[in-house]
Amino acid sequence: MRIALVGATGQAGSRILKELTDRGHNVTGIVRNPDKVPTGELVTAVGTDSSRASLANAIKGHDAVVTSVRFLDLDPDILVPAVIDSGVKRYVIVGGAGSLIGPSGVPEVDDPNFPPAFRPNSARGAYMLDLLKQTEGLDWTYISPSRMFVAGERTGTFRYGKDHLLFNEAGDSRISFEDFAIAVADELEAPKYVGQRFTIGY
Repeated sequence: MRIALVGATGQAGSRILKELTDRGHNVTGIVRNPDKVPTGELVTAVGTDSSRASLANAIKGHDAVVTSVRFLDLDPDILVPAVIDSGVKRYVIVGGAGSLIGPSGVPEVDDPNFPPAFRPNSARGAYMLDLLKQTEGLDWTYISPSRMFVAGERTGTFRYGKDHLLFNEAGDSRISFEDFAIAVADELEAPKYVGQRFTIGY
């Protein structure tokens, strides 16, 4: 496939770029600083600003688009319309864990113990999920990581969930960027959650 990847140089985005190109997909890395995109036979770097028109133009002509950006850095009210304007229907979003329901029975971002520093971005992520649910014309999938979203190993072994945080036997909610990239690539190649959100964790 020809895949547009917005945010190809971030922690998650760079792993997604590698996973997709390792599988033979052609990826256009759409970023503010194209010089930072790793070079490769299957990689094209495109510089863009945060405007709706610029993003739509960069995304246009691809089979699918993946966005892996902080929600505070790229406004969902610009990003989602830009994807629609591009004409690309298949849209996979690197979401946040804040909108997942935690042990207290409420979304993580609404829990009084949720770290205040992360609340603004997580709230925007929850808003984007709600926005997507109200949007017609996109075959979207929103993928939420576990609470701890960190660098690690590509194990290929993890569990799937829907709207609740996943915890392992030790009580940890965790997934590596590398394994998250596998879930993104798998969903692009064989869609199972169109118009839905899912999460993964160990």
